[in-house]
Amino acid sequence: MSSEATRRLALDFAGQIAPAGSIDVRRFFGGSALVRNGAQFGFVMKGMLYLRVDDAMRAEFEADGSEPFSYRAAGREVTVRRYYAVPAHVIDDPALLHAYSQRALHATPTAGHKLSDTMLAFNPSG
Repeated sequence: MSSEATRRLALDFAGQIAPAGSIDVRRFFGGSALVRNGAQFGFVMKGMLYLRVDDAMRAEFEADGSEPFSYRAAGREVTVRRYYAVPAHVIDDPALLHAYSQRALHATPTAGHKLSDTMLAFNPSG
């Protein structure tokens, strides 16, 4: 998937999660990061949406068969267990996608922001 296609997909997810302009989409290695108030809570890489997880979300995602983000570096597989692929049934349900995105944001540490100050505004029709 090209970097432009990845960015378009990230913008589409951002639009589903929150009103336009409330989530920044930035370059992130070979993908696009989803950032709110300076905190990266997710990213799109190779056509897949990944969200930051806490222990409870990790268990839920694993129960749904999701796997953590991983990549190859220096001839070895690196697994990043802070970010998991979002299950298809979550992506297909706007309210559930919003709820998981909000939880991902709460699981993301921020500098100078209380986690309660970084909640996403949700507009299910927009």
